[in-house]
Amino acid sequence: MPAPAPRLEWFTDARFGMFVHFGLYSVAARHEWVMNYEQIDPAAYRRYAEVFDPDLFDADALARTAVAARARYVVLTAKHHEGFCLWDSALTDHTSVTACGRDLVREFVDAMRAHGLGVGLYFSLLDWDHPDYTIDRHHPLRHAPDVAERNAGRDMDRYRAYLHGQVRELLTGYGPVEYVFFDFTEPGVDPDSGLPGKGPADWDAEALLATVRELQPTAVVNDRLGIPADLVTPEQYQPDRPLEAGGVPQAWEACQTVNGSWGYHRDNLEAKSPELLVRMLVGSVALGGNMLLNVGPTGRGEVAPRDRALLEGIGRWLGHHGRAVYGAGPAEDEPPANCLYTRRGDRLYLHVLVWPFGQLHLPGLAGRVRFARLLHDGSEVATTVIDPRQTALTMQPAGQPAGTLTLRLPTVRPDVAVPVVELLLTEGA
Repeated sequence: MPAPAPRLEWFTDARFGMFVHFGLYSVAARHEWVMNYEQIDPAAYRRYAEVFDPDLFDADALARTAVAARARYVVLTAKHHEGFCLWDSALTDHTSVTACGRDLVREFVDAMRAHGLGVGLYFSLLDWDHPDYTIDRHHPLRHAPDVAERNAGRDMDRYRAYLHGQVRELLTGYGPVEYVFFDFTEPGVDPDSGLPGKGPADWDAEALLATVRELQPTAVVNDRLGIPADLVTPEQYQPDRPLEAGGVPQAWEACQTVNGSWGYHRDNLEAKSPELLVRMLVGSVALGGNMLLNVGPTGRGEVAPRDRALLEGIGRWLGHHGRAVYGAGPAEDEPPANCLYTRRGDRLYLHVLVWPFGQLHLPGLAGRVRFARLLHDGSEVATTVIDPRQTALTMQPAGQPAGTLTLRLPTVRPDVAVPVVELLLTEGA
């Protein structure tokens, strides 16, 4: 895989980030798209701003949660599709400063930097609250009987000026930003409402990207402006192969949730296990990608205990296995069934997803491994090369192809989310 562009070097080294979705939808507590799903009129939705009181939003505690999870960067929703801004915007009064007297982006940025975490800011290109944002396929008023009349009085030129002005505010008012996460472009027509979505021209995407490059030249930018940028962001699924565009390998990041909701969803109890999340992280790294795992703080602004416990579980695993993730990437070797490889320098990491009995055969590694050990405790794993000419007997295995290295594993599976065998390769291997 080719070396990443300079601005991507920190990103591909970090491999694991934490996403934070927080806004008025956190008070509603029934999905961050509640305004869309329930087709709530923006004027009625503003009642949540009147009761927005994030008294338990502690940016330093949020940073400590990310550190405990051993994430390397954190991305905050500065503004989601609902249009509510978590910073002191001069272009609207629909902000956290107006609602509760606090610039939450400032608090977030300062805390992340204090803990050595990369700073990412999410910014929605959609804005269902803005009076000039035309009603489209995703707008909560898409089924209103007078959509055409409403849109006749809206001016996307004015909205674009607002959009660009807010991006400029964020990228000039808070110091260096490592990651700008735009969301999202979807121009197709909705068969239900008959309304189109919006494409790059609606945002003047090229100019927005140029603004980022001008104001934050080292920041990485995702692909959701609808034009190529630095990385692609598959969401809510795990790629099963490295991502390419026109045959060119792409930097990528799997955007995942704990339970299928991005914002706080009180009644959604379908949380993934720490083991599954670790497998998803390893699966991303094995294919050259990152994973950005979301938490949605409660309406009062704290990470729910159930989510914090999951993050701590991932952190415990990374505390012993981080060198198989950070700075690691794909390996050229094909792993055995129910396993994944990641590689960093002269270390090949075998992630064992299903624990076998006694032996694990690694094709093509005979003569290439100088030492093998379980990574969680550093204990040696015995290796052998079975002669392919050998005949299987009562207690003597055989039948492996030439060049196969066999690991002799303990019967009892190590008590970790995903056991990892670290293989120290010989020079040139």
